[in-house]
Amino acid sequence: MNAGARLGQLSACFVLDMPDDMYSIMKSSTDAAMIFKSGGGVGINYSDLRPEGDIVASTSGVASGPTSFMQIIDSITDVVKQGGKRRGANMGILESWHPDIEKFITMKTKPGMYENFNVSVGIWSDFWKSLVNKEDHKYSLKNPRTKVNVKNIDSHQLMELIALSAWKSAEPGVIFFDNINKYNPCMHAKGGPLRATNPCGEQSLYPCESCNLGSINLSKFVKRKADGMYEFDWPKYEQSIRTATRFLDNIIDVNKYPVEEIDINTKLTRRIGLGIMGIADLLFMLQIPYDSKEGYEFMSKLAETLSYFSMDESVVISKSRGAFPLFDQTEYKNGDIPLSGYHEIPKDSHYYDWDSLIEKIKNYGIRNSWTTTIAPTGTLSMISDVSNGVEPVFALVFEKRVTVGRFFYTNKIFENVLKEHGLYTDEILIKIANNYGSVRGINEIPEWIQKLFVTAIDIHWTDHIMAQAVWQKWISNAIAKTINMPGDVTVEDVKCAYLLAHEFGLKGVTIYRDGSRNEQVLHITGNDREKRFQVKPSMYLHDYILANIHEPYVLDQVNPIFKDYESSDQYAVTTNTFDNQLEPNSFESDTVSINTKPDTYALTRTENDKEACPVCKNYLIITEGCNMCIECGFSSCGSG
Repeated sequence: MNAGARLGQLSACFVLDMPDDMYSIMKSSTDAAMIFKSGGGVGINYSDLRPEGDIVASTSGVASGPTSFMQIIDSITDVVKQGGKRRGANMGILESWHPDIEKFITMKTKPGMYENFNVSVGIWSDFWKSLVNKEDHKYSLKNPRTKVNVKNIDSHQLMELIALSAWKSAEPGVIFFDNINKYNPCMHAKGGPLRATNPCGEQSLYPCESCNLGSINLSKFVKRKADGMYEFDWPKYEQSIRTATRFLDNIIDVNKYPVEEIDINTKLTRRIGLGIMGIADLLFMLQIPYDSKEGYEFMSKLAETLSYFSMDESVVISKSRGAFPLFDQTEYKNGDIPLSGYHEIPKDSHYYDWDSLIEKIKNYGIRNSWTTTIAPTGTLSMISDVSNGVEPVFALVFEKRVTVGRFFYTNKIFENVLKEHGLYTDEILIKIANNYGSVRGINEIPEWIQKLFVTAIDIHWTDHIMAQAVWQKWISNAIAKTINMPGDVTVEDVKCAYLLAHEFGLKGVTIYRDGSRNEQVLHITGNDREKRFQVKPSMYLHDYILANIHEPYVLDQVNPIFKDYESSDQYAVTTNTFDNQLEPNSFESDTVSINTKPDTYALTRTENDKEACPVCKNYLIITEGCNMCIECGFSSCGSG
């Protein structure tokens, strides 16, 4: 956005710290304002701030807590536009052990609160161990000022509160700091773990560090064969990865940074974030269904290729320009790299010779500490007219209404296929628009088109997590992706999404249940909406869970997802194994029975034990020692 302009600030992602003293708080607030002015967004972990009600010795007063200081940043964001062009964005993080965590989790359940913030709960391995422990779910909250335990809570209740709030308002997200730091090569060089991300969560950063992101449009890497079919151009893809890596490294030096400390820290690690967009359009052209075994394996190869050649090119740059300054203090010297796929996927399944690349890193260094990130690419993908990031298309047909009338926006690849097969009519477009933009269940559309042209709503939420996990294995930073859920999912489904995300190795996850916010960016606008289809997890997901998920508590929680099917017993997940007698195509049909009501808040296992709100009759939850209604605000400790 700022290239060629006077500001010359070319980064989008920044992280600031928030130490527990007034000077530092105001300094970070000022730095945030300068970042917003220059065109960036900010992530801050507020966990070092003392809890609400804690003593302030210098004034003999009491602290107002982290959420009150978030209001300062929220107000600054309102009045300082990014680069004078758009309002800024923030990520607010509070770690699960903080005494104010329950208040933090529910603070965005009412519209109008902290609208300039995405918020996420930071989770470490101690919380996870408490959660999966069969006998003791006691979890300690501690004062960050004194490091003393303040009280004990039930980790299951806290996770249910997170899920309930996300079901209600699509926030908070969850950031898994244990997964983020599992292969962090700069842990010792930077004096500790990563504890914050940029506003969309895909870029973990140390305090006063920034990152430059760039995205390759995958839909441009196809070649048409003699038979009219398309194939992927791997050599062209490699060339573009290498070129883009050099561009992003150059930006670090060309950039004009808004704060001096950011200039210094960014150049110590020289982190870049090369990613992709247009995957859904590419898969359409190659005739590969997004949520199929072939689709997942193809995406895995794309991700591995992206990181391999970006890192290889970073080594080439290091030979002539030098490694990033902290290189000798990092785990790279020992042959460790920040890719879980290298460490966790058997070598005979790798597409490239990673050991050879690691030897080159040891000998010549590497120019950039991390090289790959997958951003949301919302604006970029709109400019390029392709699907964004790693997401499936939101809908194949939108109905648009303007002052001069109405028209349909149709995915261009899908439109061409309809025309080639004589199916393109206004009546079909209307029917698709009214079917939530999907072709599933429309009799006039051939079955092969229904299977190929899948949308976000056609894909079961478990497969959304699976897709993110496939990419995450070979991405050194993280991935911005929305786990789309239909409006009729339960709170239990949301909780299971967090559990699966952690076990799949994701670094963070954002859940969006359709209708959970009063204002949505995207809508399906047909007048006579009627969903003609239902969705279920793919066979690939079934096989992946069987091979990779061994935690009994998680398997027990996801069991109901599979039990909802017809003849449910044969689909049950157990703590030992799946039923291996499943028929080959048993997960390929579009039949699933959902017995939940869209307007119930109860967790399926405990709904009979919940107390009803005396005001609105929805279920009460326990938070901050009080019975509270997340819908109307009623609290047993005071008037709602």
